[in-house]
Amino acid sequence: MDDQATKSAATTSACPWTRLLLATGSFGVTGMDRLLEQFLTYMQTARNASPYTIKNYRTDIRQFLVYCREQDVVSLDGVDRSLLRRYLAELDGRGYVKASIARRLAELRSFGQFLVQEGTVPRNPFRVVSAPRVPRRLPKYLTVSEVEALLAVPDLSTPAGLRNRAVTEVLYGAGLRVSELAGLDVRDVDLGQAQVRVVGKGSKERIGLLGRPAVRAVRAYLRSGRPELIGKRPTSALWLNQRGGRLTVRGMAMILANAGKQAGIATRVSPRILRHSFATHLLDGGADLRVVQELLGNANLGTTQVYTHVSQARAREVYVQGQDGTLAEIQSDGIVEVGNEADFYSHTSTRDLRSLIASLQSILALAEEHFGEGWGK
Repeated sequence: MDDQATKSAATTSACPWTRLLLATGSFGVTGMDRLLEQFLTYMQTARNASPYTIKNYRTDIRQFLVYCREQDVVSLDGVDRSLLRRYLAELDGRGYVKASIARRLAELRSFGQFLVQEGTVPRNPFRVVSAPRVPRRLPKYLTVSEVEALLAVPDLSTPAGLRNRAVTEVLYGAGLRVSELAGLDVRDVDLGQAQVRVVGKGSKERIGLLGRPAVRAVRAYLRSGRPELIGKRPTSALWLNQRGGRLTVRGMAMILANAGKQAGIATRVSPRILRHSFATHLLDGGADLRVVQELLGNANLGTTQVYTHVSQARAREVYVQGQDGTLAEIQSDGIVEVGNEADFYSHTSTRDLRSLIASLQSILALAEEHFGEGWGK
């Protein structure tokens, strides 16, 4: 089938908005189209929005503008409650899930807020309707034993295996976003300080902490894996593919998905699943919510709070060290002595030093509660 036939077939089966786009190849230039481009420029320059975010905003808001043209609405003056309710009903009728509809309305509201800031309109025209209620879905995560099984999959006798083990260790041990991990250069890693410098959402720089297993895995990869993978052209990228280029986000996702299958894990393993597991396991271990927020790089505490819902099934346990050197476990019904430091690590099943670091605030607060203010001074 040639390109023209393909385009014709797609036009026949697509919804009216898509048929219009395919038939014309563009929207034509209207006042609202120009405002949209101004908004996208603002998002890119002032808000440091990612190309992926810009693409979604452009596609979704343009979909609404096409709908407006179908309704003979060519300016913001015609955008009212009736039009918006019909548009949302149209989306619902075409099978869009509530989360997708809510996202499109949120994007339109951001567009409207920009127009208010610019003095184009006196009030946000997209706030006259309510978003559909979206059921909260709890994030999926792996158990500690599943994480251990996942880490056991890579063949450490091969360069790719060393890389895959290090990628998994850092994703889980530091709770990084996969885009942050993929963007790392060698110079961003400080194994002496057990940390990495990453650039997160909105081009914000932050520090990710590495536990001892992650440090060991990255050191082994840098020593024996990366030199074998690097091609003829020098590169600053930390993670390399088989051709010597930077390992992409998609490549990392495929590595984890394949490892999950080999480990016999029922849940499809993804970078996001490992990030969820990192946060959930920290809270299970007694980490303070705001500490977890900082480690994840979340700007909003509410984004982190969702992990408390999957962590509530387990009792919150933290440990304090008494003056005699023994370690004690603080529980809701009192204090239970654990023993020496070796027993402590065995009892907690802690494989990553970060869990202890992140729990510091909780430890101090609960110690003062049980032993009195000024304890440890």
